[in-house]
Amino acid sequence: MQRFYDFLRRHPTGVDSFWAVLLFGFSLLWVVRENTGAAVRLAAMAAVLLLSLTVALRRRAPGTMLLGAGVIGVGQVAFDIEPNPADFAMLVIIYTVAGQGGPRWVSRLALAGGVAATPVSQLRWPLPESGTAGRVFFTVVMTVPFVLAWVLGDSLRTRRAYFDQLEERATRLEKEREAEAKVAVAAERARIARELHDVVAHNVSVMVVQADGAAYVLDAAPDQAKQALETISTTGRQALAEMRRLLGVLRTGDAEDSDGYVPQPDVGQIEDLVEKVREAGLTVDFRIEGTPRPLPSGVELTAYRIVQEALTNSRKHGGPDVGASVRLVYFDDGLGLLVEDDGRGATHELYEDGGADGRGHGLIGMRERIGMVGGTLDAGPRPGGGFRISALLPLKSAS
Repeated sequence: MQRFYDFLRRHPTGVDSFWAVLLFGFSLLWVVRENTGAAVRLAAMAAVLLLSLTVALRRRAPGTMLLGAGVIGVGQVAFDIEPNPADFAMLVIIYTVAGQGGPRWVSRLALAGGVAATPVSQLRWPLPESGTAGRVFFTVVMTVPFVLAWVLGDSLRTRRAYFDQLEERATRLEKEREAEAKVAVAAERARIARELHDVVAHNVSVMVVQADGAAYVLDAAPDQAKQALETISTTGRQALAEMRRLLGVLRTGDAEDSDGYVPQPDVGQIEDLVEKVREAGLTVDFRIEGTPRPLPSGVELTAYRIVQEALTNSRKHGGPDVGASVRLVYFDDGLGLLVEDDGRGATHELYEDGGADGRGHGLIGMRERIGMVGGTLDAGPRPGGGFRISALLPLKSAS
């Protein structure tokens, strides 16, 4: 059945032609039954045929069909062809013209023609045995269908224009959201690249210092030189791992100048971050589970930034009197992060697909950062209210 409906929508002229044939058939029966002269009957048949044709072609050339219907109406008056079923085509063409998005003067002309049709008809063929009041009443009643046809068509045109505008606006907003999301991802990746540049630069600096120290004490203190060489080896592997991640997911060539950048924060500074947030008015419960130990620089930086962004979101979207909790869990093979609040949470668009509506760029950044270190992120509403961000950062081998 749906295919049949689709077929009808694809062939509107065929549908109109079908109704035109029916209209022509009923009108032809009226012509045959009327007791008129041969000339009038022939003129009536021509008028019926032409009016039926206006129905068949109403959507192909509505303005032309309106003018044609008007000329046919004048011809009916001139040749004394009384109103007949084919005149229903005038209602159809008025509705069609009013519903099309063409020039407004055409629509107004259709309304004027419809209002004038019945009075002209009454002047030419007045009701028998009816007084002036009856004729006026009949004229008003018969004018109503023409006005209703125009009103329905004009309403359809307005509604169609409104939906077209909504569709255009939705398409434009979707393109803008996609563009904003792409810009946000690009900006976040560039910022992560600069931060990782600083991490790698810091590791290389440590290696240089340790190498200089090992060369200085190589003869006097071989044990210290050996320890320095081990530190260089470990630091070099970590730096190499960060470089591989950087080259794997970020654009190249943006690490041209690191002047003006400060050393990046690590896990040890999360407690200071929590304290600053508390001073800003947000109640935060902070706990560390497991045994703290040194982590790769990229993992430490990612953990800090995730907690920072999560607490920022709690302040922005949690509402008044919101409370938050931060958990750092040291596993044998990874670092777990859990940041929760008891606020009013966030809308679906702010956490689904990283905030694809252009307002959740912080979550986009979280996913980019965690993807850098091969971790996982789960963000969404808490059961019972509030918002939760859970992340697992694996401690991959640096070799």
